[in-house]
Amino acid sequence: MASSTVKPRKKKVVKKASAKKAPAERVRMPRLRKTKKQRQAEALPASLSKKPTAVRLKDVHYDPKIFIPMHTGTIVDKFFSNKGGVPRATNFIVVGDPGCGKTTVGLDLICDVQIVNPKLKVLFISGEMNKIDMYEYMERYPKFGNIDILFLGDYVDENPKLVIEEMLATGYDLILGDSFVEIQDAVKEACFMTSTASEKWLIDLMCYHNEGNNKRKAYSTFLMIQQVTKGGKFVGSNKLKHNTTGMIEIRFAGSSTDATASRYIEFTKNRRGEVNKKLHFSLKQANDVHYNENKWNMDEEARVRLESEIENLQSEAKAFDELLKINEPKTGEEAVASTEVLEPVIDNIGSDDDDDDDDDF
Repeated sequence: MASSTVKPRKKKVVKKASAKKAPAERVRMPRLRKTKKQRQAEALPASLSKKPTAVRLKDVHYDPKIFIPMHTGTIVDKFFSNKGGVPRATNFIVVGDPGCGKTTVGLDLICDVQIVNPKLKVLFISGEMNKIDMYEYMERYPKFGNIDILFLGDYVDENPKLVIEEMLATGYDLILGDSFVEIQDAVKEACFMTSTASEKWLIDLMCYHNEGNNKRKAYSTFLMIQQVTKGGKFVGSNKLKHNTTGMIEIRFAGSSTDATASRYIEFTKNRRGEVNKKLHFSLKQANDVHYNENKWNMDEEARVRLESEIENLQSEAKAFDELLKINEPKTGEEAVASTEVLEPVIDNIGSDDDDDDDDDF
């Protein structure tokens, strides 16, 4: 009987169950929010819509009347510009202490312009006072009742942006806005615009009418009252500053709590005139703002004398420096050059003396 070989059974290798590794936690990086300026930069077009070109001013032509200022018939004309009067197609920002008379001075100015130039149109855009407030104001200054006034408060249920645009489209030569920020805020809230967008709209609108883009082709000038901080500093963006021809400050000469304190207006920036000259005024009398013309003239005379004295002192100092330069000892190359020039003369003097001695003896 044949023997059968029994194959040994293979042992089953039981694999030990390896411990399952927990899935690695995904680390979420915080999403960095883009800043407002970054979003604005990304929104800029990647290419230019038109080719930039340089301008030669000799090839640019304007209507000559754009450079004829508007006169008030008061000392304000000398104060405002070198040509005398309020320049056309310009923008001025008016800032100052609370209660110092910014609105009164502005209204007085545009009324005087219309009185002297009846063919000119002036407008007051009121973002703060209503008709009742203004009517009582007119009792003290009757001439305020003869100008066009746009009360933004009358259009709370309308689109103030369209109201202002349509009003300006008729064509005004001189516009007083009270105040820039009130007009801007009214448009911002009603039209759901950002502060930057509403400010840009108002600045662009002013510049648009500076160029005479209205029915009368009037080169509009804007006087915009603007708020200041508690420290008295101007509130506004660089865009607003750069698009203004001048910055007018109205201040109390003394304490604002002193009823007898003098007030003055002063340009701290003026592309059409001089700066840092104070024109004092008073609001004590009715009908008009009374400017102290005598003090202005005296200050001008004193300024002219001072400038003359400074010129004389500078001239004398220059002459004295020249004198010192002549008498100061020469060194270096200047000394060598001087010696070379003088040596022949000295030699001649010596030789002449010797010849004379020989003749004598």
